[in-house]
Amino acid sequence: MLRRPLDLYVIVDTAVAGDRDPVALAAAAIAGGATAIQLRAKDLPTVRQVAVARALADLARRHAVLFIVNDRLDVALAVEADGVHLGWEDLPPADARRLLGPERVLGVSAGNLEEARAALAAGADYLGVGPIFPTRTKADAGEAIGLAGLRAIRALSPVPIVAIGGITAENAAAVIAAGADGVAVISAVLLAPDPTAAARRLRQVIDEARRARG
Repeated sequence: MLRRPLDLYVIVDTAVAGDRDPVALAAAAIAGGATAIQLRAKDLPTVRQVAVARALADLARRHAVLFIVNDRLDVALAVEADGVHLGWEDLPPADARRLLGPERVLGVSAGNLEEARAALAAGADYLGVGPIFPTRTKADAGEAIGLAGLRAIRALSPVPIVAIGGITAENAAAVIAAGADGVAVISAVLLAPDPTAAARRLRQVIDEARRARG
């Protein structure tokens, strides 16, 4: 069950972060206005994933932001995260929904209408829609669906949508105007010289675009 906003959803991808502290990066993003943090740590062994996830869960609780674990339902449950985000090569969303129960959050990736319908049928609380624009951060993201693809899924979906893929402060307003409830970013914050300032700029653009949309 989704109880917190998804406006600025920062994915702390440990492979992208490199030798930078993922918890410090998350803290910087939250200081800049991030409303949700996701841990994506496919490059880390499970024991390390759990340690990082536990630290991020504690940080998120202190700041009342949403904390989601990518892919690993076991890690999410171990650290009492708010929920898990799954793609279509992960645990089937319907099974995850059953194991999570009704209170925790299930996010599911959707790159087309078929995936969106399947995610909704499985009980997704929000959809991660994209890639909207071409991206090099996630090699397996697939072809960009553009703003038209986002609008099509928006017309179908009764649950919140977080748009992802190649989103920056320069194009985030168009994404919100096309119907996204929030934007998810990786490199736009993690690789910025000042992650807090980058998050703050994105949040400002998102808030202004939402007001303009009405």
